Amino acid sequence: MDWNMLLRFPSTVLLILAAVALLWALVQLIVTWRRLRARRHMAAGFHGLVLLVACALGLMLAGLGASLHGYRFLSQEQQLVALDAEHLAPQRWAMTLTWPDGRTRHVRLAGDDFRIEAVVLKWQLPAVLAGVPPLYRLDRLEGRYEDPAQEATAPRTVIDLRHAGYVDLLALREKYTRWLFQVDTVYGSGAYLPLVQDGHYTVSLMRTGALVARPDPATVERISRR
Repeated sequence: MDWNMLLRFPSTVLLILAAVALLWALVQLIVTWRRLRARRHMAAGFHGLVLLVACALGLMLAGLGASLHGYRFLSQEQQLVALDAEHLAPQRWAMTLTWPDGRTRHVRLAGDDFRIEAVVLKWQLPAVLAGVPPLYRLDRLEGRYEDPAQEATAPRTVIDLRHAGYVDLLALREKYTRWLFQVDTVYGSGAYLPLVQDGHYTVSLMRTGALVARPDPATVERISRR
């Protein structure tokens, strides 16, 4: 994974800034110690204050970075994942998920279709004016039955696609709504398509936050013959 890919993760950006702030705090610690040894107490007090501010800023940025683990910036249409389907038995499928960075995952689904969902987070002012783009992360993949009656009684399969850390921004927002006032809206976006043998699908997230699933031409033809 190159730096261009890493910098799409807000957690990476925040942790880099946190490291810079803590490095600056270390510099201020050394300067404060030298001023104290030289008995320049007023200068030592000033640098000590800067030290405290830098430490607080570094810890705050590190905490925000940890809470945004698994999220990415949404600056334009983003391809999230590609899916390939293999038919195992009636209404039973083996799915291969391939992410843009080359990671893969193999899962099993039950149903006639697949449905995939993402979480999108938008900001209030002044974050919007500062140009902070929305954030997103994949949430889940599940099988879907075409018959609603069967959907209510047949075995369901739900695959967790989240990669959030132990401290997640959504959980923090629910608990500390007054403090995380910059978070404007959090909403889910989903898309589904029929499953066919050797089906190949790509899932993208639009700049508006809409999730779009697209079959390739061969898969479109197989769906039309289903």
